[in-house]
Amino acid sequence: MTPITSDSDLPAGPGSEAHWFGARPVRPAEKTPLVRGVFASVAGRYDLMNDLMSGGIHRLWKARLIAMMPPRRGGTLLDMAGGTGDIAFRYLDRAERAGVETGAIICDLSEEMIAVGRDRAIDRGMIRHLAFVAGNAEALPLADRSVNLCTIAFGLRNVTHIDRALAEARRVLRPGGRFFCLEFSHVVLEPLARLYDRYSYAVIPRLGQVVTGDRDSYQYLVDSIRRFPTQEQLAGRMAAAGLSRVRWSNLSGGIAAIHSGWRL
Repeated sequence: MTPITSDSDLPAGPGSEAHWFGARPVRPAEKTPLVRGVFASVAGRYDLMNDLMSGGIHRLWKARLIAMMPPRRGGTLLDMAGGTGDIAFRYLDRAERAGVETGAIICDLSEEMIAVGRDRAIDRGMIRHLAFVAGNAEALPLADRSVNLCTIAFGLRNVTHIDRALAEARRVLRPGGRFFCLEFSHVVLEPLARLYDRYSYAVIPRLGQVVTGDRDSYQYLVDSIRRFPTQEQLAGRMAAAGLSRVRWSNLSGGIAAIHSGWRL
């Protein structure tokens, strides 16, 4: 295999994320196993790190997402890269409060993350409403038109081929179904952007080292955020995948954003 010797050896533009593992240039075939290794390493403390890294603000972002997703009786949510179950649990909690019988499927690349999610579901008495599936967002092990909601939260930037995952999301949605992506994005306020950069590079990898013993995985997280498409670029790629009425909302000045689109 010809080695990658410099950034100039790599393509630019849509799809270029397949050639990067954070700030490290890789062959596309190498990326998925590397991502799987990251989440195998941090699964046990993934949720704790989310709280510490964001000061708990990720909970507000997820609450905003869930508020946009009214549960439908007899419907099914697919949470891609659903890992430890945070989005699915919140969705099922909302459905229970509304008296709506519904279910959720959690699909994740990492069996270690799924194991944590399954244990949490058992502890919360939610297991009968949930199915756990090990699978890649680029080739979902689900039938066409089988779910009415599809989400991915803080997972799309880890996918090797983003456009394939977006096409898969559309494939499994029923007509009238909706896709949501909650992801770290690009800060739109310049003073905040400078502060956020300093915090990200100075604090998050060190925090990862202290809490999980794995600095490299959290350095990857910081670098992967910087390489993720802008809000406008992601919206364009969702539309190109066949999703309609695409829109987005910035959260915390663009530190994160929620994108949505419909399968018509």
